[in-house]
Amino acid sequence: MIRILGTVFAGLLGLAFGSFLNVCLSRWPQGESVVHPRSHCRQCGRTLAWWENIPLVSWVALRGRCRTCRACIGWRYPLVEAAVAAVWALQAWQSLGALNGGSLAQDLYLFRSPYAVAYALGWAVFLWLLLALAVLDAEHLWLPDWLTLPSFVLGFICTLLQTWFEYNATSWLGSPPSLAAITAASALHCFYGILAAAGLILLIRWLYWLIRRREGIGLGDAKLMALLAAWLGLPGALLAFGLGVVLGALSAVVMLAIPAARTQSGSWALKKLPLGTFLCVGGIVSSLWGQAITAAYLRWAGF
Repeated sequence: MIRILGTVFAGLLGLAFGSFLNVCLSRWPQGESVVHPRSHCRQCGRTLAWWENIPLVSWVALRGRCRTCRACIGWRYPLVEAAVAAVWALQAWQSLGALNGGSLAQDLYLFRSPYAVAYALGWAVFLWLLLALAVLDAEHLWLPDWLTLPSFVLGFICTLLQTWFEYNATSWLGSPPSLAAITAASALHCFYGILAAAGLILLIRWLYWLIRRREGIGLGDAKLMALLAAWLGLPGALLAFGLGVVLGALSAVVMLAIPAARTQSGSWALKKLPLGTFLCVGGIVSSLWGQAITAAYLRWAGF
């Protein structure tokens, strides 16, 4: 019952934060405040009524158009709201499912652990930021440093929180090494993973420049890979990279197969692919199902 209620609550909270993300995605590229003014139609400037700000419901009720000027409200708005709700609900379902696997006493301890609460909130922010970066790169080919760099630091901190959380949750089983030694080893392992993940993108960028004598991958993608490694570890970041490359290649083939895309010289399919968007999608998949995908691959490979 707790698992179902927690998942529903996370999904509803995701709808609200998805609506806020839409405000951010509309105003960040323009350098506008996300606090003032209140939500308004970007075409006619009319301030929206409270019932026009209900996630998903308002878009459906208005049939995707402003009720005053009839300007189109893009599909991005309901899709972002639904995406945040879905990934938060899935994360809550998985986390609470793993929690219910222990004894009642251990579950109650995990519920009241400050490390567990901080870690869960950190992962919610991580998934929210990945969706934000995915849309920003898709719409503007933009991965702002003021989003990726703080997220990278937050991921490093959450890695240490996970170490402390696991230490406190299992310390009653025996006499583990000191917390300081475990923390130092975890931090060093995370740091090496970050360097390797970012170095992979930098290597590809350098090789592309040697061959084509022009920039092929931006430095923002390297910072994004460092962010993924800080949160997911090097194996998870590599899985996200592999999924991102496959998704990017498939998207390019589909876009080039559409006659209209070939005739539009401004189409990003003919110029630059938003690699960051596909890396973010790969990161979300890796965070939710990375262990299952890796285990399935190892079984298939015979390891």
